[in-house]
Amino acid sequence: MSDKDLNNVEGPPGAVPGPEAGPDYETVRDRLDNATATEQLASMLSDESALSGQVPEDDKTVKRLADDKNAPISWIVVVPAFILVIAVVMWGLVFPDNFSNVANGAFTWVVENLGWAFLLFGTIFVAFVLFIAFSRFGSIRLGEVDEQPEFRTISWIAMMFAAGMGIGLMFFGAAEPLTFYLDAVPNHEEREVGAALATTMYHWTLHPWAIYAIVGLAIAYSTFRLGRKQLISSAFIPLIGEKNANGWLGKVIDILSIFATIFGTACSLGLGALQIRSGLQASGIMEDPGQGVILGIVLVLTLAFLLSALSGVGKGIQYLSNLNVIFAAILAIFVFVMGPTLVQLNIVPTSVGSYLSQFFEMASRTPVSEDGTAGEWLGGWTIFYWAWWISWSPFVGMFLARISRGRSIREFCLSVLLIPAGVSTIWFAIFGGTAIWMENNDQSIVGGGTTEEMLFNLLQNLPGGQIVSIVAIILLGTFFITSADSASTVMGSMSQNGVSDAKRPLTAGWGIMAALVGVTLLVAGGDDALSALQNVTIVAATPFLLIVILLMFAIFKDLRNDVIYKDQIDQRNFARQLAIERRLYREKAYREAQKDRRSAVIHRRK
Repeated sequence: MSDKDLNNVEGPPGAVPGPEAGPDYETVRDRLDNATATEQLASMLSDESALSGQVPEDDKTVKRLADDKNAPISWIVVVPAFILVIAVVMWGLVFPDNFSNVANGAFTWVVENLGWAFLLFGTIFVAFVLFIAFSRFGSIRLGEVDEQPEFRTISWIAMMFAAGMGIGLMFFGAAEPLTFYLDAVPNHEEREVGAALATTMYHWTLHPWAIYAIVGLAIAYSTFRLGRKQLISSAFIPLIGEKNANGWLGKVIDILSIFATIFGTACSLGLGALQIRSGLQASGIMEDPGQGVILGIVLVLTLAFLLSALSGVGKGIQYLSNLNVIFAAILAIFVFVMGPTLVQLNIVPTSVGSYLSQFFEMASRTPVSEDGTAGEWLGGWTIFYWAWWISWSPFVGMFLARISRGRSIREFCLSVLLIPAGVSTIWFAIFGGTAIWMENNDQSIVGGGTTEEMLFNLLQNLPGGQIVSIVAIILLGTFFITSADSASTVMGSMSQNGVSDAKRPLTAGWGIMAALVGVTLLVAGGDDALSALQNVTIVAATPFLLIVILLMFAIFKDLRNDVIYKDQIDQRNFARQLAIERRLYREKAYREAQKDRRSAVIHRRK
């Protein structure tokens, strides 16, 4: 009998339901709710029919729409997203000057008018993820009640890290701390090691991964726990309803997700191509690589990505991600051993301590800081990063969801938030600490002044750096492939009604599109290609900021209705009620025993 049926039954057994039954009658549901904990427990213990062996409907195997291999391609999402991206590509190729001017103007408008929103909600996202992790929701699994993780923990972490920010760490690992050290950050002086490393950590640790965690948790819970389609629009069902999620509003959300993913991925691929070109020059393989070399790099790596994409998540991405971890470890260990080891070790506590002590100062920094002069700095760094992470959040979030099936919410939130943050802290301590030490010991890596050169200039200053530079180039290439692979996997899923493993040609097509957009931004940006990448990324990610904000409310509403959470609340309330009744019973029994004892004494005296 369903809850609805129970609520429509009145009175004790044998009573005739209906309005004529009078006010003394109550529904069965009301009668059960009004019973004391002792009465409920006694009734359950005396029930011969027993409930043992029965499985509640909520705990049975969930039929997941994401596992439907025959899901059709959603052309209503694919076609508008494709046209929108192609229009931007053609605009950048045919009218590069106009494209660059419009992108710069839109970037300025976003920073001036919406910069506060990026900065404020970036910190709110961190607080929200920590709240969910340590709340009663934490024990809920992203799947069935007793489901086990699909991937080994080490592979899970490797894929998480490679998809999340591998290219970015290579690009900015040495350059960002050194830049902040030399040029200073708002409200600090030049050559402040603590401020330089704290600001770098602020950009690369908790805040980006909190954004990824929100999107990933929303999709993973919606897909693996509730059986919905693996789409961001499906995660909005608790807010907009299933009809709207499957209708035009849901399609708009999915189109925006693909659009943001394309440009976020293109930015990363562009950074990777720029740095690989610098690596080829620094290692002596090429003397003066130009735009043609960038196009060749993107072409070769795109072909390699296609081979990986056609092998699927369980093979290509997993194997390459594990390879990334090995190469990254080799590179970091080399710099740690051959570089100023003691300086790097000292940088770690300095970084963490400065980050913690300056956290709220950094979180409250806005364009009006420093007498209104901090806006340009924030636009080039903090707001750019927040927009970059948000533009990556559809694909990193969905990819995290895809590989996190069977993990608990607490394990997911804390692992996604803390493990990459810890690795990033060590990475910047090694490369940033070495770069600062070299600057102070007449081995400056600034060179020609371009960010992409600094990593290879650092390696060239170390014994054996020529050989290790080749390892770094290979690592950049594998990061390029896994980033494109992960993003295309997600865009393929969004294009095929949220199926976990989309059709391989569809997946490969979106990866090629991301590479094409990356090349377009590099060509349209000309000599200032990095600035063009940053500006377009911020503009493209702006609409998706609202989606991430709303996802917090959707997650909370969904989790409050989870049967495991409700069982925990019922268990707590029942235990408290039973404890109160037991205490009252003991007090009553004590009073009655005392009364009987006094009566016995009086009786003996008589």
